[in-house]
Amino acid sequence: MKNGGIKNVKREILSDNWYILNKYTYDYQKPDGSWETQEREAYDRGNGAAILLYNSKKKTVVLTRQFRMPTYVNGNKDGMMIEVCAGLLDGDNPADCVRKETEEETGYKINNVQKVFQTYMSPGSVTEELFLFVGEYDDSMKVSDGGGAEDETENIEVLELNFDEAITMVSKGEIKDAKTIMLLQYAKLNGLV
Repeated sequence: MKNGGIKNVKREILSDNWYILNKYTYDYQKPDGSWETQEREAYDRGNGAAILLYNSKKKTVVLTRQFRMPTYVNGNKDGMMIEVCAGLLDGDNPADCVRKETEEETGYKINNVQKVFQTYMSPGSVTEELFLFVGEYDDSMKVSDGGGAEDETENIEVLELNFDEAITMVSKGEIKDAKTIMLLQYAKLNGLV
């Protein structure tokens, strides 16, 4: 099915608190050529980047654990999520973003990163496009304890896990974050660890 066309797009800002929640009203051309008016809400939080840090010699990965309120209100008992390092681009290019976020969140200063995917994680409601990377780390790259930027109230715990343990955590439902699962599976399929 092909999109026949969209016209008369109107945008109404419903909230501009944390990020922007827009309501769009537009005319959509159906496959039979007729037009219908549709309404959708879209949450605009900007684009982001995420990275899986791996060490092929030690067979480990670095992940983070932090509280995520949306998961808490949707049944995640304590609201804690285990994830790859990630952040919003905030004007940076994706590779620079993951380097900066890696140092802030994990304390590792890395230079070489490889982009492996570019994806929309929730295209029915969120405008964000996510750039996914992998990067190899070693102990000599550790420059701080990490934990996140002071002004962002992140309270991030840094986890260095055996790669096989991380894969097992996915199968047990202990890691539920989509970007993290995708990057761990990429690492497994491509023999990075």
